[in-house]
Amino acid sequence: MGLSGIFVAHTLGESPPGHYVIADTGCAPQATAPASGGTTGRWRTEPDPGGHPHLRRPDCGGHTHGSDASASRMLPAMTSGITPAFDGTAGVDLAGRTALVTGAGSGIGRACARALAAAGALVHVVDIDAEAAAAAAQETGGRAHVVDLAHGALVEELPADIDILVNNAGLQHVAPLADFPPERFELIQKVMVQAPFLLLRRTMPHMRARGWGRIVNISSVHGLRASAFKAGYVTAKHGLEGLSKVAALEGAPHGITSNCVNPGYVRTPLVERQIAAQAAAHGIDAGQVVGEVLLSRSAIKRLIEPEEVAGVVVWLCGPHSGYLTGASIPLDGGWTAA
Repeated sequence: MGLSGIFVAHTLGESPPGHYVIADTGCAPQATAPASGGTTGRWRTEPDPGGHPHLRRPDCGGHTHGSDASASRMLPAMTSGITPAFDGTAGVDLAGRTALVTGAGSGIGRACARALAAAGALVHVVDIDAEAAAAAAQETGGRAHVVDLAHGALVEELPADIDILVNNAGLQHVAPLADFPPERFELIQKVMVQAPFLLLRRTMPHMRARGWGRIVNISSVHGLRASAFKAGYVTAKHGLEGLSKVAALEGAPHGITSNCVNPGYVRTPLVERQIAAQAAAHGIDAGQVVGEVLLSRSAIKRLIEPEEVAGVVVWLCGPHSGYLTGASIPLDGGWTAA
């Protein structure tokens, strides 16, 4: 059995029931979920490609904040050269604009909040983790909102006067279709499809009135491709892609653009810990886990940095992207080129 097969067998067979494993790319990983089911607990953003937070996912298009030094030392040396100080805002002035980022407490979401603030926007930080939301808001000079996006009534209480909406929150659950818990499937759709829909309904009237708006949906490679055992996540990401395109068509006459960013695996503390755990469990080097398992389908054999995703998000809000709408931008190291 190849390493990919070993990885799947381990994550499906040896992880505790209900355990959220490394999502995949574009992946937003999320929280560490309760081992026995239920929807409480600390959600972490997406590993998965494309990863997301709110539940923050390990970010494969996912999302966690900070770095795990011990795990980082085990990862391959190949990097982007991007540092957390990089904000990707060159040439983009968002002074006077107001942004809302979901899953902004860590990972991709936090990087987006940081970059948007650096470009001059006032950022509303939305996260289920009160401590993380407060820290991100303090760092960016923004405003924290502690909200469980699975509850539509709470989403309706978020600010409506938003110029830039970044739908980033997400979570992951891995299980065969026949064993996939319906309640988990439903939860994933609520956070990753219903909440963005409600936020669009709430914020687009303000964008129309101002004649300008930017909607950026942190999707995933799994918004463009499918993987086995990820029915909830793949379904939600494909749904988000469709929602983004509808928003693009309806928003175009009013100066509103809507696009998806589709990351592969993003470097977050959760992803790094999962890499270290896989390496230890199978007696292989962390570099093998990254290169031969996570990135087996990627031409560029390194994890994406959250700041690289944030740079694309800010560019989509800048002066050179006004004609780009209804698109899905693969930030996947060549995964979808094959």
